[in-house]
Amino acid sequence: MGEKQKVIVIIGPTAVGKTKLSVELAKRVNGEIISGDSMQIYKEMDIGTAKVTHEEMQGVPHYLIDIKEPTEPYSVAEFQQDVRKLIQNITQKGCVPIIAGGTGLYIQSVLYDYQFSDTGKDEEIRLRIEKQVLEQGIEEVYEELRRIDPISAENIHPNNVRRVIRALEVFYSTGKTMTEYQQSQNQELLYDVAYVGLTMDRETLYDRINLRVDLMVKEGLLEEVEKLYRKGIRECQSIQAIGYKEIYAYFDGKVTKEQAVDALKQNSRRYAKRQLTWFRNKMDVTWFDMTDADFEEKLDEIFSFVAGKLKLEANK
Repeated sequence: MGEKQKVIVIIGPTAVGKTKLSVELAKRVNGEIISGDSMQIYKEMDIGTAKVTHEEMQGVPHYLIDIKEPTEPYSVAEFQQDVRKLIQNITQKGCVPIIAGGTGLYIQSVLYDYQFSDTGKDEEIRLRIEKQVLEQGIEEVYEELRRIDPISAENIHPNNVRRVIRALEVFYSTGKTMTEYQQSQNQELLYDVAYVGLTMDRETLYDRINLRVDLMVKEGLLEEVEKLYRKGIRECQSIQAIGYKEIYAYFDGKVTKEQAVDALKQNSRRYAKRQLTWFRNKMDVTWFDMTDADFEEKLDEIFSFVAGKLKLEANK
């Protein structure tokens, strides 16, 4: 098959500093950045998804940002296809693809030989589970998934109704859990990958998450969500995102503004914890602690690791 294409992957929990690091690293290795975040694909959802700003990009090309309307679905299989095409194109230009983001399953699906065939697709079963969700509520259906496949349940948020249904559909139509199905996939890496994991002590990370949420509110998160709310955008994949569903509850009059913001902070902290668990269990990551790091020193250290692993030259 010839030489494998080189790919740098920067992962880590929300608010750990992936955006800044990926841009600075890209400047050093002549890299271009692919967003590995399943929510930054949506237009009109900038603040709540902590999307990289034009200034922050510093002229480094970024891909898979703002490619879908908030009402459109986007699957892991589409992501896999899009990113593999981008890796090909960026490599052909003589640049290094850098995937930066926090959605573990999405990133894994690109790097390994994951087949997203129609395995376990059964419309009759899916409709039955959908009906069950309507009648009993997602909580009960999620509990069923937790009993059958605790590992998948740990990695799927209860509000991600589509994925909860999909995991149960796979089980009831094949007799194999989603976890067993994924483990039976070919675990061979398709690329020459340098995994860079950013981490931070929990206290510091949680403080940063809380601070980031306060900043989002200051920058107009509520106004951003209200626009979507006023358009009547509701039962979509995009609105299940942390940062949107909590504020929707406020506009629905179910909670106060303060409760909504507190819920957003708590859900973001829990999500960060789930992200770290996923990355530690599923990927062969070299971790760099950003807690009290001098940024330039850390950047040098990460650059040395990546350059050594992938045999890269520094950019001029």
